Parts: sequence; structure tokens; C-alpha cells
Amino acid sequence: MGADVQDGHVATSPPLRDDSLRAALAEAFHWFDPGAHSDHLVSDVSGWWHSPELLASVGPALAALFQDASPTLVVSPEVTGFLVGPLVAVALGVGFAPAVKDGGDRRLVDRVTWARTPPDYRGRELRLGVRDRQIRATDRVLVVDDWVATGAQVRALYDVVARRGGTPVGCAAIVNAGPPPLAADLRLRSLLTAADLR
Repeated sequence: MGADVQDGHVATSPPLRDDSLRAALAEAFHWFDPGAHSDHLVSDVSGWWHSPELLASVGPALAALFQDASPTLVVSPEVTGFLVGPLVAVALGVGFAPAVKDGGDRRLVDRVTWARTPPDYRGRELRLGVRDRQIRATDRVLVVDDWVATGAQVRALYDVVARRGGTPVGCAAIVNAGPPPLAADLRLRSLLTAADLR
């Protein structure tokens, strides 16, 4: 499987589906113990982006979770959301708007609508923002990320979307690592749960 060049044309494999995709995602994922200085394991999702089959499969699989909601825009938080969000946007045939975190080296010169997150799994509060011109009042916005643990960033992005007059239709994630009520509360649909990544 993967890309193959024949007669100057690139042929790609069809995307992985359902159980095959879930198994491949779990196999490409790793937990690492950073040592005595840390009280938790660290996730490594880099295998997801290294595999051409997974790159071809993740966007359509996440898009299919919300096909019934007819999203018109995908919004994803930096950093890993900038990888997975465009894959989903392309699969849906809609645009992508990056949500940036305040306080970095990058300064936005556009008008930006910001929202503060509740404390995340590390106890941090962040400010996430999207350029005003990228969300229209008619947009049905799908939030996309690779991993949702507390839903803090998802909630902040729902707030940004609502303040711009758009409608958040839900969140598609590769992994839902939150407690069971989180999925219903956030309209969160995922390909995997944390229990799948042992």
C-alpha cells in the first residue's frame, strides 16, 4: 500500500476503513515514560503522520463522523490540529481556519476573536483565537483535533464560533481521552478512546 509512481503518475492506495484504520492508529501510537522527573506517560502520535496510509485515511474517517451535520468550515487549534484539521477539511470539501494560541512569538495583525479555556489536563488556562474574517455568521463549524482529554480547547473554540455568529456542530477527534460524559456534552465523536491505546 502507499504511493506508487507508474508512467509518471502517482497512484495512491485507498484509505483504510473502520476496524483496519483503528487497529493501524493504535499500532502506530506509543506511550513513553519520560523518567522519574515526570508523574505521567507521554504520548507519541508521530507514527500517525509518518504512514501514508494513515495520512490518506484519517481525514475521510473523521469527516465521515460528521457528514450528517453538513459542516461548512473546519477549525483546529495549534499545533497538531494544524495537521489533522486540513485533512478533514479536504475530505469534507470545505475551508480550514487555524485557531492560534496567544502568547507565542507570532503576533496576528488581523482582528481576532479570543476565548479563554478552562483549565486543561495540566491546569493551564490558554487563550485561543481565530481571525474574524475566517468565520462567517452562516458557518456550521466542525472543531477537529487529534486528542481531546478535558475538552478545554474545544469549549473555547465553541465560544469563539458562537461569538462570530457561527454554529458549532461538534468536535471530531482521533482520540477521546476524556470521561464518558464529555462526549455527549461536547458532541464529540472519535475514532479511538484512551482505552484503545494500551
